[in-house]
Amino acid sequence: MVRGKTQIKRIENAASRQVAFSKRRNGLLKKAFELSVLCDAEVALIVFSPRGKLYEFASSSISKTIERYQKRAKDLGLGSKSQETTQHPKDDALSLAKKIELLDASKRKLLGDGLELCSIDELQQVENQLERGLIKIRERKNQLFREHIEQLRKQERCLLEENIKLRGKCGMPLPLPSSEQQEVLHGGSVEVETELFIGPPKR
Repeated sequence: MVRGKTQIKRIENAASRQVAFSKRRNGLLKKAFELSVLCDAEVALIVFSPRGKLYEFASSSISKTIERYQKRAKDLGLGSKSQETTQHPKDDALSLAKKIELLDASKRKLLGDGLELCSIDELQQVENQLERGLIKIRERKNQLFREHIEQLRKQERCLLEENIKLRGKCGMPLPLPSSEQQEVLHGGSVEVETELFIGPPKR
């Protein structure tokens, strides 16, 4: 059975993303080990999980390989930015882990979890974020409804015109179109009542 081509983009489902990370991380570590053994190459691999957990592989020593890289980069004049990046991996990992923790906490609050320790101001901020999100969602939903209604009007216009042509070919009398059908045939708009409401819900 031929496997389908995987589209390279962020996996939205958290469980699937974790499974893919575990499988591909193990595959990457295995490839690094094979490269070091088969080709007698000095290999160092550093991987941080989305939660900041460290995974590493080194054919000799991570620190020695990084020192060798820094010396080589300095000899080649690759610039100080790459050296600074490799000089403080632990600081970067801690900073990244803290950012991820804050994002997770914010996400839980938006889902209604972990609100016990929130102050009134924090709860108000979360409520404002949700209301802004709801407004954008309703605006987008209304736009899709309007576009769908417009497509249906175009289809109705085409069907009415085709019906008139067929009746003319068959010598059948043309029915008098209703006022709404006349609006559609002439490209006018027909008022459609919906129960859509834009804005925050009434209290």
